[in-house]
Amino acid sequence: MRAISSTTAPLTSATRRRLAGAGASRGVAVVPNLIDGQKVQSKATTFFDVHNPATGELIARTPQSTPEELKQAADSCAQAFKTWRTTPPSTRARVMHKYQGAIRDNTDALAKVLTEEQGKTIADAKGDIFRGLEVVEMSTNVPAMLQGESLQNVAKSVDIHSYRVPLGVAAGIAPFNFPAMIPLWMFPPAVTAGNTFLMKPSERVPLTAVMLAEMANDCGLPPGVLNIVHGGHDTVNFICDNEHIKAVSFVGGNIAGAHIYERAGKNGKRAQCNMGAKNHAVILPDADPRSVVNQIVGASCGAAGQRCMALSVAVFVGDSKRWIPMIAEEAAKLTVGPGNMDGIDIGPLISKQAKARVDGLIQSGVDEGAELLLDGRNPSVPKGYENGYFTGPTIFTKVKPGMQIYDQEIFGPVLTCIEVDTFDEAIKLVNSNPFGNGTAIFTRSGGAARKYVDQIEAGQVGVNVPIPVPLPMFSFTGNKKSILGDLNFYGKAGVNFYTQLKTVTSAWREDDHVEKLSTAGVGAQ
Repeated sequence: MRAISSTTAPLTSATRRRLAGAGASRGVAVVPNLIDGQKVQSKATTFFDVHNPATGELIARTPQSTPEELKQAADSCAQAFKTWRTTPPSTRARVMHKYQGAIRDNTDALAKVLTEEQGKTIADAKGDIFRGLEVVEMSTNVPAMLQGESLQNVAKSVDIHSYRVPLGVAAGIAPFNFPAMIPLWMFPPAVTAGNTFLMKPSERVPLTAVMLAEMANDCGLPPGVLNIVHGGHDTVNFICDNEHIKAVSFVGGNIAGAHIYERAGKNGKRAQCNMGAKNHAVILPDADPRSVVNQIVGASCGAAGQRCMALSVAVFVGDSKRWIPMIAEEAAKLTVGPGNMDGIDIGPLISKQAKARVDGLIQSGVDEGAELLLDGRNPSVPKGYENGYFTGPTIFTKVKPGMQIYDQEIFGPVLTCIEVDTFDEAIKLVNSNPFGNGTAIFTRSGGAARKYVDQIEAGQVGVNVPIPVPLPMFSFTGNKKSILGDLNFYGKAGVNFYTQLKTVTSAWREDDHVEKLSTAGVGAQ
């Protein structure tokens, strides 16, 4: 696939129209559905505005796909499944081989689109794309994960074998914070396992997902194997209710996740819902101070704190509390501004409402008695970007459970620091939190690290690693209130989520063999 030329300059209006489609309202392009391999302009009457978070500029409009369009897309997936399920696994894997190359060739163009609609820096955008690319690479190995088991002669001349088969139509509901990575968590392993897929990107950031889907189709996915629809609650409920859809993957907030898990489950569907988080790092006094400072600043403020694995709470044990001012000093050096500008460390939040919420939580921390070491509200930004949704690095100390800045997932570049006397106090504090996505410990002691790994309840643990997201040969294993469903995203667990076991018991006797009357069943002999 030919690479799309790209620079880090803002997208032109012509480029936006090409990505979003021909239909326009108020001079702004409407994002198309993607059905049967074709862009389909929606007949919607309700739209969601897509803004460039760095400027506040309206760049596209996302339709609420009509009921007829939603049904058309699901029916298309169901029809395509009839032939895709019997396509040889190696043929499906070759599409992923070609697809990963296309993503590499077009990373710059994808990053430009992603940055304009989501706001993160170009470096963060490329990281977003690369982490999704790793799942595409893993998907080339899905055929090996579909192999079953067999056992001969479980009874005389009776054999049993099992193998994994696709479910049918699967669906994905993605969030705004990772426009490339999360869709790539979902549809590549699903379609390589033989399913077809209906994707609903976030209505706030649909352009990257449409671009990725077009590339996948160009790389060989047949029409109907991957369709894209848009919208809010109505589209979510359609996905949960539609008879063709057998499994639903979701990443987002707890309220939406609980609704999807319950509604999809009532309709007999599998569901995996990755939701909120409050990730803690424990810092022991023997840790390397410079490494701690650098890693905590990056993990708490990077991507403007808009990631479910952001490190938002730092627990300082004993004398390690003396490093807290160093963290505030280092965070103050970070540059805030538009993601497509060189030298920027932190881009904007996703919306005006998100900025107001984060700034309000910062004020609540002040009001509730926490000490504000670094205030990121109303940061200095380059000229021309005064209307962007920016909040800069913010550091609190003297934070206690019960404060809103501790209890809530802030989803902004805000770090809350807590001081405890002992290691055991730190472990108890982390385990008392209802969320369990990830955690980290910083120490030079192997014994302390092993104790932490053994006793901590979070599903993903970093030892001197601040954001321990597993590579896709493993699975994303958040737990507690951070996930609903017992099969995790990507890796072997992800493939198991999109497949089911079929077990065959066969008896091949000699030609003159006549079965005797028996009520005991197979295995009695």
